[in-house]
Amino acid sequence: MIDARLQPLQHAVLRPPAVLLAARGVTADTLSVMGFAIGLLAIPALAFGWWSAALALIAANRIMDGLDGAVARIHGPTDRGAFLDIALDFVFYALVPVGFALHDPTENGLPAAVLIAAFVGTGSSFLAFAAIAAKRGDQATGFRTKGIYYLGGLTEGFETIMLFLAMCLFPASFPTLAWIFAAACGVTTILRWHQGWTAFH
Repeated sequence: MIDARLQPLQHAVLRPPAVLLAARGVTADTLSVMGFAIGLLAIPALAFGWWSAALALIAANRIMDGLDGAVARIHGPTDRGAFLDIALDFVFYALVPVGFALHDPTENGLPAAVLIAAFVGTGSSFLAFAAIAAKRGDQATGFRTKGIYYLGGLTEGFETIMLFLAMCLFPASFPTLAWIFAAACGVTTILRWHQGWTAFH
Protein backbone atom coordinates (compact mmCIF):
# COMPACT_ATOMS: atom_id res chain seq x y z
CA MET A 1 0.00 0.00 0.00
CA ILE A 2 2.87 2.38 0.71
CA ASP A 3 5.72 0.82 -1.29
CA ALA A 4 5.78 3.66 -3.81
CA ARG A 5 6.10 6.29 -1.06
CA LEU A 6 8.88 4.35 0.64
CA GLN A 7 10.93 3.92 -2.53
CA PRO A 8 12.89 7.23 -2.33
CA LEU A 9 13.91 6.51 1.28
CA GLN A 10 14.83 2.92 0.44
CA HIS A 11 16.97 4.04 -2.50
CA ALA A 12 18.76 6.66 -0.40
CA VAL A 13 19.55 4.24 2.44
CA LEU A 14 20.69 1.36 0.24
CA ARG A 15 22.72 3.26 -2.34
CA PRO A 16 25.96 3.65 -0.26
CA PRO A 17 26.34 -0.09 0.49
CA ALA A 18 25.23 -0.90 -3.05
CA VAL A 19 28.00 1.32 -4.45
CA LEU A 20 30.58 -0.52 -2.32
CA LEU A 21 29.28 -3.93 -3.41
CA ALA A 22 29.13 -2.93 -7.08
CA ALA A 23 32.69 -1.60 -6.91
CA ARG A 24 33.83 -5.01 -5.68
CA GLY A 25 32.16 -6.75 -8.59
CA VAL A 26 29.19 -8.15 -6.68
CA THR A 27 26.25 -8.59 -9.06
CA ALA A 28 22.57 -8.14 -8.39
CA ASP A 29 21.89 -11.77 -9.34
CA THR A 30 24.42 -12.96 -6.76
CA LEU A 31 22.69 -10.91 -4.08
CA SER A 32 19.28 -12.27 -5.13
CA VAL A 33 20.44 -15.88 -4.80
CA MET A 34 22.31 -15.23 -1.55
CA GLY A 35 19.30 -13.45 -0.09
CA PHE A 36 17.04 -16.34 -1.03
CA ALA A 37 19.44 -18.84 0.55
CA ILE A 38 19.47 -16.79 3.76
CA GLY A 39 15.68 -16.65 3.68
CA LEU A 40 15.46 -20.42 3.35
CA LEU A 41 17.31 -20.76 6.66
CA ALA A 42 14.41 -18.97 8.33
CA ILE A 43 12.09 -21.91 7.63
CA PRO A 44 13.83 -24.44 9.92
CA ALA A 45 14.32 -21.65 12.47
CA LEU A 46 10.56 -21.09 12.47
CA ALA A 47 9.88 -24.81 12.62
CA PHE A 48 12.03 -25.18 15.74
CA GLY A 49 10.63 -22.03 17.34
CA TRP A 50 13.86 -20.05 17.19
CA TRP A 51 11.95 -16.80 16.79
CA SER A 52 14.81 -14.33 17.16
CA ALA A 53 16.94 -16.19 14.63
CA ALA A 54 14.00 -16.44 12.22
CA LEU A 55 13.32 -12.72 12.56
CA ALA A 56 16.96 -11.88 11.85
CA LEU A 57 17.05 -14.18 8.81
CA ILE A 58 13.82 -12.79 7.40
CA ALA A 59 15.09 -9.23 7.91
CA ALA A 60 18.39 -10.14 6.23
CA ASN A 61 16.52 -11.64 3.28
CA ARG A 62 14.52 -8.45 2.81
CA ILE A 63 17.63 -6.26 3.09
CA MET A 64 19.35 -8.38 0.44
CA ASP A 65 16.24 -8.06 -1.71
CA GLY A 66 16.56 -4.30 -1.55
CA LEU A 67 20.31 -4.40 -2.17
CA ASP A 68 20.00 -6.47 -5.33
CA GLY A 69 17.79 -3.81 -6.85
CA ALA A 70 20.15 -1.04 -5.75
CA VAL A 71 23.13 -2.83 -7.32
CA ALA A 72 21.10 -3.49 -10.47
CA ARG A 73 20.46 0.22 -10.84
CA ILE A 74 24.23 0.81 -10.73
CA HIS A 75 25.33 -1.98 -13.09
CA GLY A 76 22.22 -1.66 -15.25
CA PRO A 77 19.04 -3.73 -14.78
CA THR A 78 18.58 -6.95 -16.74
CA ASP A 79 15.53 -9.01 -17.66
CA ARG A 80 17.07 -12.05 -15.97
CA GLY A 81 17.56 -10.08 -12.78
CA ALA A 82 13.96 -8.86 -12.79
CA PHE A 83 12.73 -12.41 -13.34
CA LEU A 84 14.97 -13.86 -10.63
CA ASP A 85 14.01 -11.20 -8.11
CA ILE A 86 10.25 -11.64 -8.33
CA ALA A 87 10.34 -15.43 -8.72
CA LEU A 88 12.44 -15.93 -5.60
CA ASP A 89 10.43 -13.38 -3.63
CA PHE A 90 7.13 -15.16 -4.20
CA VAL A 91 8.54 -18.54 -3.20
CA PHE A 92 10.03 -17.03 -0.03
CA TYR A 93 6.72 -15.39 0.89
CA ALA A 94 4.94 -18.75 0.58
CA LEU A 95 7.55 -20.63 2.61
CA VAL A 96 7.37 -18.46 5.71
CA PRO A 97 3.85 -19.67 6.64
CA VAL A 98 5.08 -23.22 6.03
CA GLY A 99 7.66 -22.70 8.77
CA PHE A 100 4.94 -21.73 11.24
CA ALA A 101 2.80 -24.69 10.15
CA LEU A 102 5.71 -27.04 10.76
CA HIS A 103 6.17 -25.59 14.23
CA ASP A 104 2.57 -26.24 15.27
CA PRO A 105 0.52 -28.09 12.62
CA THR A 106 -2.59 -28.26 14.83
CA GLU A 107 -2.91 -24.54 15.53
CA ASN A 108 -1.11 -23.08 12.52
CA GLY A 109 -1.79 -25.54 9.71
CA LEU A 110 -5.11 -24.21 8.43
CA PRO A 111 -4.29 -20.48 8.84
CA ALA A 112 -0.98 -21.09 7.04
CA ALA A 113 -2.72 -22.88 4.18
CA VAL A 114 -5.27 -20.08 3.80
CA LEU A 115 -2.53 -17.44 3.90
CA ILE A 116 -0.55 -19.27 1.19
CA ALA A 117 -3.71 -19.48 -0.94
CA ALA A 118 -4.19 -15.74 -0.43
CA PHE A 119 -0.58 -15.16 -1.53
CA VAL A 120 -1.35 -17.17 -4.68
CA GLY A 121 -4.21 -14.78 -5.37
CA THR A 122 -2.14 -11.62 -4.95
CA GLY A 123 0.87 -13.09 -6.76
CA SER A 124 -1.03 -14.50 -9.74
CA SER A 125 -3.06 -11.32 -10.24
CA PHE A 126 0.14 -9.26 -9.95
CA LEU A 127 2.02 -11.34 -12.53
CA ALA A 128 -0.94 -11.71 -14.90
CA PHE A 129 -1.39 -7.93 -14.94
CA ALA A 130 2.35 -7.41 -15.45
CA ALA A 131 2.44 -9.84 -18.39
CA ILE A 132 -0.44 -8.15 -20.23
CA ALA A 133 0.85 -4.67 -19.39
CA ALA A 134 4.28 -5.56 -20.82
CA LYS A 135 2.62 -6.84 -24.00
CA ARG A 136 0.81 -3.50 -24.33
CA GLY A 137 3.93 -1.45 -23.51
CA ASP A 138 2.42 0.01 -20.34
CA GLN A 139 4.56 1.25 -17.45
CA ALA A 140 3.66 1.76 -13.79
CA THR A 141 4.09 5.45 -13.03
CA GLY A 142 4.83 4.90 -9.33
CA PHE A 143 7.42 2.15 -9.87
CA ARG A 144 9.55 3.17 -12.85
CA THR A 145 12.68 1.52 -11.44
CA LYS A 146 11.05 -1.92 -11.23
CA GLY A 147 11.99 -4.53 -13.81
CA ILE A 148 8.36 -5.43 -14.48
CA TYR A 149 5.04 -3.62 -14.28
CA TYR A 150 4.45 -3.25 -10.54
CA LEU A 151 0.77 -3.21 -9.65
CA GLY A 152 0.13 -1.86 -6.17
CA GLY A 153 -2.52 -2.95 -3.71
CA LEU A 154 -3.63 -3.09 -0.11
CA THR A 155 -0.96 -5.71 0.68
CA GLU A 156 2.42 -5.04 -0.92
CA GLY A 157 6.01 -5.79 0.04
CA PHE A 158 6.21 -3.52 3.08
CA GLU A 159 3.03 -4.86 4.65
CA THR A 160 4.15 -8.45 4.07
CA ILE A 161 7.51 -7.80 5.73
CA MET A 162 5.80 -6.20 8.72
CA LEU A 163 3.49 -9.20 8.95
CA PHE A 164 6.37 -11.69 9.04
CA LEU A 165 8.25 -9.68 11.65
CA ALA A 166 5.12 -9.38 13.81
CA MET A 167 4.59 -13.14 13.55
CA CYS A 168 8.14 -13.74 14.79
CA LEU A 169 7.69 -11.29 17.67
CA PHE A 170 4.29 -12.70 18.63
CA PRO A 171 4.30 -16.31 17.40
CA ALA A 172 1.27 -17.27 19.48
CA SER A 173 -0.72 -14.75 17.43
CA PHE A 174 0.19 -16.39 14.12
CA PRO A 175 -3.33 -17.75 13.43
CA THR A 176 -4.98 -14.39 14.05
CA LEU A 177 -2.41 -12.47 12.03
CA ALA A 178 -2.63 -15.01 9.20
CA TRP A 179 -6.43 -14.81 8.98
CA ILE A 180 -6.40 -11.00 9.01
CA PHE A 181 -3.69 -10.70 6.38
CA ALA A 182 -5.29 -13.40 4.21
CA ALA A 183 -8.48 -11.32 4.20
CA ALA A 184 -6.50 -8.21 3.23
CA CYS A 185 -4.84 -10.21 0.44
CA GLY A 186 -8.29 -11.26 -0.72
CA VAL A 187 -9.29 -7.61 -1.02
CA THR A 188 -6.08 -6.87 -2.92
CA THR A 189 -6.73 -9.74 -5.33
CA ILE A 190 -10.30 -8.64 -6.04
CA LEU A 191 -9.18 -5.04 -6.61
CA ARG A 192 -6.46 -6.24 -9.01
CA TRP A 193 -8.95 -8.39 -10.89
CA HIS A 194 -11.18 -5.35 -11.24
CA GLN A 195 -8.28 -3.18 -12.35
CA GLY A 196 -7.23 -5.72 -14.97
CA TRP A 197 -10.80 -6.19 -16.17
CA THR A 198 -11.14 -2.42 -16.56
CA ALA A 199 -7.67 -1.59 -17.91
CA PHE A 200 -7.66 -4.35 -20.53
CA HIS A 201 -11.25 -3.91 -21.70
